Amino acid sequence: MKLKELLDKQNFYDAPAVVAGLSAARVRSVATRGAVRVSPDSCFRIASLTKVFTCTALVKTMRDNSIPLGTPVIELLPDLAPDWRADVRLTIEQILGQVSGLRESVDSTALAPLGDGPHALQEAARLVVGTGNEHEPGTRWSYYNGNYILAGAALAALNGTSYERALEETLLVPWNLSRTSFDAPRDATTGWDGPTELPPLGYPRSRRPSGGLWSSVPDLLTVGEGLLADRALLDDISRPRTTPDDPMVYGLGWALGPSGQMYLNGRLPGYRAAMLLIPDKDYVSVVVTNQQHALSATARVLSDMQQPLTSDDLATAIDRFAA
Repeated sequence: MKLKELLDKQNFYDAPAVVAGLSAARVRSVATRGAVRVSPDSCFRIASLTKVFTCTALVKTMRDNSIPLGTPVIELLPDLAPDWRADVRLTIEQILGQVSGLRESVDSTALAPLGDGPHALQEAARLVVGTGNEHEPGTRWSYYNGNYILAGAALAALNGTSYERALEETLLVPWNLSRTSFDAPRDATTGWDGPTELPPLGYPRSRRPSGGLWSSVPDLLTVGEGLLADRALLDDISRPRTTPDDPMVYGLGWALGPSGQMYLNGRLPGYRAAMLLIPDKDYVSVVVTNQQHALSATARVLSDMQQPLTSDDLATAIDRFAA
């Protein structure tokens, strides 16, 4: 079934705009749907798909500098040592794999007073490690944005600059991701909550590594293709870090499906996005929409796109994933 037909089958709750993209062996197809005219290159908030960028940039930077993923986080963020209450054995691999065991008490309310100044992310990381551990690192998977606050701070420290500049220099520019930015583009797609158009909302600098990017379907396909082309990088990211007792199988930044799929979703007020890779099939797919009630439809399309290759129905898993 063609991509446009898959979109038209689903109830996207009158989403004004939906864009879906597929790259199979680097042959791309893109389809759009909705009352609002959008192009395949239109930009949407991608929410937690930002974690793909943060994770990829950090793993790549560490590899390029011959730094093991098992390096303790405190070694890369020594300025936080005076306030460090977390387990000192906590590693970069464990925060990217969401198996840090950190106490999950740093939320948007706790971060709001930090503002958007140049030190906001560093101070957010200080709060995260200052709460200590609830579980021993590596023993329990739990999705916590605080892990990616630490990852973003580590990326900034390794590059000796801000997180935003580090991401730009290590990933956005080298991979020609010209439609991906933390600043809303002039033609940004407006988000909707049911029939209500939402005003443009900022995203705090202290939380950006976990969910702050705007991007387009072609740029997201490029990220997937870049990972598929770098098998050593992909192997590091796609290896499971969870235990059989955990609620899902998870690598670094990605949930892992029964046939080797890598998937995740993103959700913010007014937007839903989801992405899936099948490494053995050289396959990437993406769906983005500007209707916050459309995650189930987004997950269904993403699952239906890959099902002929794997026979797996992943719609429920993608929908329920706690991104």
